[in-house]
Amino acid sequence: MALIDLLEISKNYETQKILCGVDFHLNEGERVAIIGQNGGGKSTLLNIINGHLEADEGRRVVQGGIKIDILQQNPILNEELSVRDAIENELEELKQKKVRFEEVTSLLAEDFNNKELLKEQEELSLFLDMHSAWNIDDKIERILQEFDLKRYEKRTVGALSGGEQRRVALASLLLKKPDILLLDEPTNHLDVYMVEFLEDLLLKEKFTLIFISHDRYFIDSLATRVIEIDECKIRSFKGGYSNYLKAKEELLKSMKKSHENLLKLLKSEEEWLNRGVKARLKRNEGRKKRVMELREQAKKNPSMIRKIELQLQREQKNFNQSESQNRKKMLYEIENVSITLGEKELIRDFSARILQRDKIAVVGKNGTGKSTFLKFLLGQISPNRGKIKRGEFRVGYFDQDKKMLDDEKTLIETFCPNGGDRVDVRGHNMHVYGYLKSFLFPKEHLDKKVGVLSGGEKSRVALALLFTKEYDCLILDEPTNDLDIPTINILEEYLLSFQGALIFVSHDRYFVDKIAKKLFILKGNGEIEESHALYSEYLEIEKELNELERFSKELNKKEPPKREKKQTKLSYKENKILEEYPSRIEKLEDEIKEINRCLSDPECYKEKGLDELYNSLQEKEKVLDTLLEIYLEVEEKREELASTS
Repeated sequence: MALIDLLEISKNYETQKILCGVDFHLNEGERVAIIGQNGGGKSTLLNIINGHLEADEGRRVVQGGIKIDILQQNPILNEELSVRDAIENELEELKQKKVRFEEVTSLLAEDFNNKELLKEQEELSLFLDMHSAWNIDDKIERILQEFDLKRYEKRTVGALSGGEQRRVALASLLLKKPDILLLDEPTNHLDVYMVEFLEDLLLKEKFTLIFISHDRYFIDSLATRVIEIDECKIRSFKGGYSNYLKAKEELLKSMKKSHENLLKLLKSEEEWLNRGVKARLKRNEGRKKRVMELREQAKKNPSMIRKIELQLQREQKNFNQSESQNRKKMLYEIENVSITLGEKELIRDFSARILQRDKIAVVGKNGTGKSTFLKFLLGQISPNRGKIKRGEFRVGYFDQDKKMLDDEKTLIETFCPNGGDRVDVRGHNMHVYGYLKSFLFPKEHLDKKVGVLSGGEKSRVALALLFTKEYDCLILDEPTNDLDIPTINILEEYLLSFQGALIFVSHDRYFVDKIAKKLFILKGNGEIEESHALYSEYLEIEKELNELERFSKELNKKEPPKREKKQTKLSYKENKILEEYPSRIEKLEDEIKEINRCLSDPECYKEKGLDELYNSLQEKEKVLDTLLEIYLEVEEKREELASTS
């Protein structure tokens, strides 16, 4: 039985049809990715599923008692609470259930045959299992660390940035673990390390999930199914992003010629995915196997750990080296540059050369200075020490605020400021509509003012405008933010064919892997590391090195001193449990054996009744489990007290 069903759902906004008689079903344990063009109905569908938005036609059926929670693009939080209090405030129900479970378990020690208490204990245990709430305090600490919120835990939510507030809302939802979790672009404002933690958590905790994302690695790692909203309809594809590409290609082959451009994009995307990602996965599997073998040897010979570290570090820096570039024009020469903002040293003694056709991704955790580095290249920030030599060349800059756009101008005025309807694109004179159509803009958008467009549409306009100019070097700050996957595919095609230098900041691992030939990795301590690795491979090796460091510490650490126990002997009640419970347990075990014997004998179970025997068996097994749990806890305590006396 599905947890939620949408039947013949239709939704329009004025004259625009968004959803036309669509069906959708969600089963427990599914992780469904929703993809499609911006404005095509992804968030509309998510809000209809959540019940926040009424469909014009159709039915929404939700299984009784199911709780659905959503992470919106702009979550609403109590801005007066501290970060920790805001998270804990959302977890009150879980904490109350855990306290009640402990109370019921204690009561059962006195009255172990109480059916009502046994039933309540079972229900509470099931609830705490489903919501992974047994060690909730430890989980709060972990998520504060992983989402870089620990340093803000006493700060009020209202004092945080929009991205930080979104992380607080996401942390609360993950800890609550609703029956169905809905996420709208959850990787926005997360760095790659936070995204990897999020992926691991969603998989480990077996969330039932529906999410919108443009992060194709995220979709491929998580999705058990992809649904695409296209021209008011829904198509469903089993598996993650790579499976979607294959199925979509087959579908487009059977459709009209008008889809040829999209088919070409998808085919090149699939070829890259097969060539790059599968090879990467194969290498990672081989590397992990080698590391595991070496770890086993390291247990016997700790000096092996250094050998593993050196091997991984060599792989991280040296594979996938690009061809010699000595004859290429030099754009930037950076010599021993250091940059400090406030009291934080972002860049320390960094030297590098950036050449004519370099494609460099500037990556690292949030707050390490990536956007600052771009502003330094643009001449907007001067270094505290060192120098930079710039050649004579033309630079195009895409910033997150899209300052190159004028909200008061229409699209046609933006692209044709001197009148007319033609635009020059890299030496080709094109009709402005023909050009904008390639960026997925319909003809009726030409007369719209930039100010009324959505964030994603503004990003598309800014990128389209950038590619009409002649530049020797493009500097892009988070160019994929607010873009849908079809637009990112178009962006990638332009960037791959661009003949100049490209320097960009991005947290999108898939995008970085596909475009970058070199990485500048900002480590957060002032150091910038250069690598020619694929970014996803670099992260895999970095993860192995971190695990190796933990492994090394475990090998070398001494057993911590045992804390002195305050209790020196068992209580009267605990002694009574040790004295009386063995005979009760033995008696119950005999009764259970007898019931099982009767259930295997047709004459016996016909006489006593199958239902009655089965119900009796279940009840006695529950009581036995409770008695055993209580008895073993007291027995373990007795042994601990004996060992310390």
